[in-house]
Amino acid sequence: MQIRDEIEYYSLYEYLGYAAGQKLGKEVNNASIKTKQKCVTQHVEQGGYKGVVQCYTTKFLDEYFRAVENNMQLSLPLEKEEDNFDDLPF
Repeated sequence: MQIRDEIEYYSLYEYLGYAAGQKLGKEVNNASIKTKQKCVTQHVEQGGYKGVVQCYTTKFLDEYFRAVENNMQLSLPLEKEEDNFDDLPF
């Protein structure tokens, strides 16, 4: 898990509890790009894998897997967690 600007980001392994594999990782990353989700990277050395993985917010991952499970498309773009409309000038 990575914490950036008080937001928690999880790798697919951390979120799912098992190695997601390259195909699912690419699908999730493509969805994050299409929905303009911020992600961060993390270096891991686990289970014979050494390298960099992408990490996403649980909000995005929950929405992604819910959409996949229900055979739906993700909303474009998803509301970003850092959006704060409390500081509008009016």
